[in-house]
Amino acid sequence: MSGCPVQPIPEFWCFPAPPLRRIGLRVFGGGVNPVRMEPAGPFKRDPPAPHELRDRYTATSDVVVLCHFGVPRLDRDLWSLTIDGLVERPLTVDFNALTAYPRTEVAAVHECCGSPFDPLIPTRRVANVRWAGASLADILADCRPRPEAAYVWSYGADSGVFGGVEVDAYVKDLPLVRVPAGVLIAYELNGAPLPAEHGFPARLVVPGFYGTNSVKWLRRITLTDRRAPGPLTSRWYQDVQLDAGGRPVGPPTPVWGIAPEALIVAPADGAAVDRGVTGEIWGWAWADGGVSSVEVHDGAGGWRQAQLEEADTAQWQRFWAEWTPGSVGDIELTARATSISGARQPMTGRRNAVHRVVVAVR
Repeated sequence: MSGCPVQPIPEFWCFPAPPLRRIGLRVFGGGVNPVRMEPAGPFKRDPPAPHELRDRYTATSDVVVLCHFGVPRLDRDLWSLTIDGLVERPLTVDFNALTAYPRTEVAAVHECCGSPFDPLIPTRRVANVRWAGASLADILADCRPRPEAAYVWSYGADSGVFGGVEVDAYVKDLPLVRVPAGVLIAYELNGAPLPAEHGFPARLVVPGFYGTNSVKWLRRITLTDRRAPGPLTSRWYQDVQLDAGGRPVGPPTPVWGIAPEALIVAPADGAAVDRGVTGEIWGWAWADGGVSSVEVHDGAGGWRQAQLEEADTAQWQRFWAEWTPGSVGDIELTARATSISGARQPMTGRRNAVHRVVVAVR
């Protein structure tokens, strides 16, 4: 298994007209530390196919990369992070001050939620990785949040055009009550400094939340009493709630917690297997807070329970079930997960719709 090269995002992938900038070089900002964007413009690196995700921890070269505006090239020695807003003691830390906080390690699923312009399409861009950095809770303890603080706004160094809209800064928010659940200002990925495309020198990591919330190239954190109003929180990355008939009901909800999902690693889609030979259906399952059960379906009979590892913080969990093909022909295998909170993976129509593979029984 090897990493895919970084590629420009095709316009048809998720970005509507007008056309976006091509790969190039841009410089944002001014002063002693302008932000140099290289490449400048949206690009991505897809992860390996599901059948290649056999390792518990994903190599850094195989972790999904999705950049809205390009990659800021920041100087670690000039970098700083400002924490302000509803705090008693605003604070600015440089990289040395950041690393002076106790080093905290978190292993967690890192998943792209998909295109904000087509949010119901499963993309299965997922990895399981190890982060290290300073606990945001430790840093905020020094800032002393005020009682009315309820949300954390995080600002990245990247900016530009997205969906035809000029965006001054990549800004996301999360509830302040989420911070004690392992939220990091991370400066390491899989035991090494963050690569530039993953947020060097420091980024936010919110275990259990979709990757869009883990702001890269972090420069500012503001505590407020309300949600951020920018387009990346109020216009995009919002889910419309639907009733059984597919009609919208209620206000949209933010794309925060990862919905339950199970991914079949083996057999691979298109694999050939022998009739009457017992094998194993296995894969990974995950959800914000963990998965309580996984069921598999082999095209005959009903759903049956797979064996499942216990939930381990925010990591994915291995599931497996024996399977003996009983008839010749193409067979569809399906897996679905149920989260510890009781949410079940839907069959269709959502970004976490069940994963299906078709194998040839001979």
